[in-house]
Amino acid sequence: MVRLPIMHLALMLFPGVNASVPGCRPQHPAFVRPPSGNIHPSPFRPVTSLNLFDFFKKQTSEGVAQLSNLVDAAGKGELGRGLAEAATYTQRSNEAFAAGLAKSSERLKNDIENAILGVGGEDALEDLEDVLIQADLGVKTASEVVEEVRSLVRGSDRRLSSDDVRSVMRGRLVEVLNDRVDERALRFSPGGGEGVTEGLRGLTVWFVMGANGMGKTTTIGKLARRLRVEGGQKVLLAACDTFRAGAVEQLELWAERAEVDCFGPNEKTNGPSAVLYGALDKAIAGGYNTIIIDTSGRLSNNQALNAELSKMKRVIQKRMSADSDGAPNVDVPHETLLVLDAAQGRIALDSALQWDKDIGLTGLVLTKLDGSARGGSVVAISREMGLPVKLVGVGEGIEDLRDFEPESFVDGLLGIGDGSSKDSAGKTEAQRLTSRLAKLRKERDERSKEIKMAPEPAEPARATAAVPDRGGER
Repeated sequence: MVRLPIMHLALMLFPGVNASVPGCRPQHPAFVRPPSGNIHPSPFRPVTSLNLFDFFKKQTSEGVAQLSNLVDAAGKGELGRGLAEAATYTQRSNEAFAAGLAKSSERLKNDIENAILGVGGEDALEDLEDVLIQADLGVKTASEVVEEVRSLVRGSDRRLSSDDVRSVMRGRLVEVLNDRVDERALRFSPGGGEGVTEGLRGLTVWFVMGANGMGKTTTIGKLARRLRVEGGQKVLLAACDTFRAGAVEQLELWAERAEVDCFGPNEKTNGPSAVLYGALDKAIAGGYNTIIIDTSGRLSNNQALNAELSKMKRVIQKRMSADSDGAPNVDVPHETLLVLDAAQGRIALDSALQWDKDIGLTGLVLTKLDGSARGGSVVAISREMGLPVKLVGVGEGIEDLRDFEPESFVDGLLGIGDGSSKDSAGKTEAQRLTSRLAKLRKERDERSKEIKMAPEPAEPARATAAVPDRGGER
């Protein structure tokens, strides 16, 4: 039997952590952790954009913590236990999506069953399209799903089952949401460059906005905690919502829960832009890694407050300027995130479009998926705005802000198993549906090929009609 050293076995299981092995160059260099615990750009390759929780989860939790558990278990002669713990990591993430989307999935699953059972042909397809639109998936996505279902039965006497339809829906939704996979990465500071002062070097600026009641302040608190705990970052919150009563106090409470610092109004700085400038000064002087800016909740048609947002953005670009002439730094803020309540469904779309036009957004955060039966709005809003969903809130807990994972999200939305149960062939429900869709598409393509290759029917011979002799007629 071949025996592998435990570190070699670990590298096979967690290839992203080989930076910790002497003499081994990292495959995915991103950050290195100095003794202070702060994160700085790696000298191997500067990283300006990465999927925040994918990085934290895979590189920190999955890499360092899981590797530590594995080595510890092996040292105690319990390697099997260590491997089992590592194997359940992804399952826990999938379970969180499934639990948070339970209402959406139950409603959608029942509606699909009712639409396709007992009725066939175009009537069933029209009912299915209505169901998908009512689930807030959007007209374009609903039409594409129905058209694919129609193409899969064209030229066949086969009647699709509910699992066939779910396989099509899963495939199409994952394809749609994965269309912006490269843009889901939350952007960080590149770590400075020539001419950038030491205080500006490496400071990441995130600008967070949204209407009152969307969960904006809660999202900021949860995000700050994950940056500190999972990323080892030094985080500052800027309490720039000076219009709503109690907003500053609420953010301060979240800062206390997340164990990060908060900068708020005082006698000299009591307006949003003034507070922001003071917060940036503190972040730069204090060597913070990330500053997250809370803004006043507003409706998208409040022009005065929208003008204040635009002014705040200019303040950031001016204070973060690395140019000796003071030219604005147009690369900041690194993220301008809009927080939306998933329970609003497509109602939130018009407001989001207006904010994107006035301010310019880089990504969306969808909250309250756990209490909503309208989780399909994630697909419609992201697609119609042309913006990626970067984070989703799936519960009330401080840990219930997660990176957006299309496959886990779609499986939760459709009520597909979390991967813990497998069939006799060892396949999960998601894998079975993927295989089913591949088979249906293959059969459709083969029928299309046969139709194209079939010889065209010969034209029937035309009978030549006898022409009567009319020579004697006048």
